[in-house]
Amino acid sequence: MRAPGFWSGPASHPLARALAPVGAAYGRLTARRMDGLGERTACPVLCVGNLTLGGAGKTPTAIRIAALLQEAGARPAFLTRGYGGRERGPLLVDPERHDSEKIGDEPLLLARVAPTVVARERPAGARLCAAQGADVVVMDDGLQNPSLTKTLSLAVVDAGAGIGNGLTFPAGPLRVPLDRQWRHVGGLVLIGEGAPGEAVAREALRRGLPVHRGRLVPEAATDLAGRAVLAFAGIGRPEKFFETVRGCGARLVETRAFPDHHRFSEKELAGLAEAALRLGAVLVTTEKDAVRLPAAFREAVTVLRVALAFADEAPLRAQLDALMRPGIDPSPGPGRRI
Repeated sequence: MRAPGFWSGPASHPLARALAPVGAAYGRLTARRMDGLGERTACPVLCVGNLTLGGAGKTPTAIRIAALLQEAGARPAFLTRGYGGRERGPLLVDPERHDSEKIGDEPLLLARVAPTVVARERPAGARLCAAQGADVVVMDDGLQNPSLTKTLSLAVVDAGAGIGNGLTFPAGPLRVPLDRQWRHVGGLVLIGEGAPGEAVAREALRRGLPVHRGRLVPEAATDLAGRAVLAFAGIGRPEKFFETVRGCGARLVETRAFPDHHRFSEKELAGLAEAALRLGAVLVTTEKDAVRLPAAFREAVTVLRVALAFADEAPLRAQLDALMRPGIDPSPGPGRRI
């Protein structure tokens, strides 16, 4: 979906005010559901989730966390719903056999790093992760889903967007009223810079939660410097990707934004190719969008891969160490027993 413009404005916007009663009712229902007791698993479960609807950088965060766990000797496996795919699971992802129409785009990115399971029913997916030899499950999304008990949940926030107008869907972008979500969160991952995100970070710190700051950086040097580029993206915040392209020194002559998880039609792809030819520009997109492109078209596109780099990994490594130690609570505090 594409977020309505009024979600990022003041809560006094006429549409936000008109939808606020619906949002309040929806928020009460989803908050009660979020508070439910979930199934416990044999190994720790780390959830990388969103406070709001839309993209904030969960998948790059989950990938970096899995890498840190692997460096510490753990055997993580990813668990994801497979948004946008047909498969209900539980299914172990095989990038050689499965495509984005079957399992969604994010599982294909995760599977390059660690075993990945797609499952609408999270407990069944966690059991399959354990059967694959995992000693820790890393959930990409699912903070508000109560079916599986989480050992540690980290909320990812895009600093440029924050929590928008602070209202609950459909009046705003929050999935559950913020006050009701904090009790389920053990830390905040703040990506990028911006006053909206800093406001959320201050509230997290006030509640004694660690704030892990990071930024998305290109994974490898690119040859985009000085080149004319037509950038297109169907992600939660395309503008963030466009800024990354500019940061590579590219001359951004045109941008095309599509809804998150967008399936490109032949007409749209033909339009992109025609525009790039007319402008003498290179087509550039995200890794997540690339897995949804037909193979023939993908060959004509430059894929700009990004990774999450934390400003200071030591506090996060400490939480992950506690996560893997039986009986220790990885949430803030001096090693509380659970």
